[in-house]
Amino acid sequence: MTNRISTVYHGTDIIEQIARDVSWEELRSNRNTALDQSDWRFGSDQSPSDEWIAYRVFLRDLPQDNHGELANDACDAWEDYDKPEGA
Repeated sequence: MTNRISTVYHGTDIIEQIARDVSWEELRSNRNTALDQSDWRFGSDQSPSDEWIAYRVFLRDLPQDNHGELANDACDAWEDYDKPEGA
């Protein structure tokens, strides 16, 4: 997953949180990695949960569902998505 938030600390105190811009290329690369890393859940000897099926559909559709919007919006949608355990 792509995290847009960078946190600046002074010791253990949070000084500032900065949201950085994400490119579509970075988002797609991270999305492809997440899909690749979960492929094993969909092997012929596996029974993926409905949550995993929905999550992979969400990941596959992420660019087209946010077409014309900033990659930041798609990144934030991914961050907010209720991911299955182990994702």
